[in-house]
Amino acid sequence: MELDKMDENEWKYHGEGNKSLVVSHVQLSRVLRLLKYPAEDSENPPQTVEQAFRQIQNIVDFSSNVMSSLLGDNFIHSGEVVKLPLEFVRQLSIKVQHQRPAWRCDKVMDIYSGCALCLPNLTSPILHQPTHTPPLCIEIKPKCGFLPSSKHVSRDIKTKVCRFCMHQHYKVANGKWKRRSLYCPLDLFSGNRQRMHFTIRHLIEEPQNNFKIFKGGQCIYSSKEGIDDSMDLSSLLHHLRPYFLYGNNRINCHMSSKAVFNDFIQVLVNALLSGGGGDGGVVTDRRGEGRSFCEASHFSKERIRHGSQGLPSDSVLFRTLQTQMLDTLDIEGLHPLYRRVEQHLQEFPKERTRLQIDGPYNEAFLEKLQKCPNEDDGSVEYAAAKVHQYRVSMTAKDCSIMVALVPSGEEEEDDEGQTHLRDFISSRTPAFSYSVSILDLDPKPFESIPRQLRLDQKIVSYYLKSGGSLPRVSPSPLPGIFNAAEREDCMLLFHPV
Repeated sequence: MELDKMDENEWKYHGEGNKSLVVSHVQLSRVLRLLKYPAEDSENPPQTVEQAFRQIQNIVDFSSNVMSSLLGDNFIHSGEVVKLPLEFVRQLSIKVQHQRPAWRCDKVMDIYSGCALCLPNLTSPILHQPTHTPPLCIEIKPKCGFLPSSKHVSRDIKTKVCRFCMHQHYKVANGKWKRRSLYCPLDLFSGNRQRMHFTIRHLIEEPQNNFKIFKGGQCIYSSKEGIDDSMDLSSLLHHLRPYFLYGNNRINCHMSSKAVFNDFIQVLVNALLSGGGGDGGVVTDRRGEGRSFCEASHFSKERIRHGSQGLPSDSVLFRTLQTQMLDTLDIEGLHPLYRRVEQHLQEFPKERTRLQIDGPYNEAFLEKLQKCPNEDDGSVEYAAAKVHQYRVSMTAKDCSIMVALVPSGEEEEDDEGQTHLRDFISSRTPAFSYSVSILDLDPKPFESIPRQLRLDQKIVSYYLKSGGSLPRVSPSPLPGIFNAAEREDCMLLFHPV
């Protein structure tokens, strides 16, 4: 990209989160991520150009120096900070404004600093070979994959029901979603194919903001917060079917809806369990049998027919889970340590720099959280290191995993940098080249910890008050193609003898 020749017409709206807006280039496999701030500050930017640059540089440093070491270089794309012409940014803001969801417009794009984060467009990967079929990209927000065992946990229900499943009750009650998702992160992180298949199916049925599918860089399946917009699974089926018809030897290419979705989920499970390089062994459930099952999951333990619990040690799920588990105290045990640091900083404000509360996110920061002692020695250094560990674990709990799938024409030839994926059970499923990446790796603010404690208390209290802890009944069937698939008629073909 030539920064002095930027043209807003070459960029299009791609999406946005709570803190930033993303645009993608119409030809190059690049995205720009720009900061946002409250609409009431639109006339007076809340920070200087230097502060905006430092905020984005902190994101790059945290990703490349901290998260990359914990999650694996091969999964991370840290990007770089770029300084854009202000006129380009202003015109871009005007262009994308009408494409933004109304419920996101309480914040505006930063048009004053010109600072942005330039990243590869993971929804439209650069292919080594030309292909007639555009790549599929699946974005999953897996959320927290373990139950806490800290002695500081005050409510026993937290050791039995995962945070995600409890949070669903709270979100529906507050009107954020119309229906509860039956997805459970502990099933995804179990490493058991049946449980993973089961829970991904529920992600597809109720994607919320935890599941998206892109085709050739365009989002073809997602959900919207606060809007009762039941997704058209028939449309998704129409997009997926061509990827799974070839090489299946089905008579007249008839393939049931259920078979299409089953093959799609199977390929996705294979990619999530695949290694990022090297021969990683399978790590059996190191958390104990009790901590690997959530009592709110709709998957029955009795359904497990075969396969051990555990993840390949070089898989994206294993690395993500290990980083999440840096939260050893739970927010209830962590908050007193946060207060220790906070009180120390009130007395000695300049210590904020030495303790690296706001960065820099360098090797010294990583060393502090990796060498934190197990026992509390009463020092502010110990407290700060545990806070750093918790912030890193929060980033891993809130990250997104992007799986890019490209149909492979020739199974025998491997493209450099790509891995061919063939179903582990049978040769029926088509082969795909794939890549797996982790994104949304921003550092969580030090000051967010009290809010995390309040939210935790609200979620648990509401779950107990609403009777969510009672033995569940079978879920009512959701509308959509999955139930239709269960009833789909069999095609009978008669041949003359």
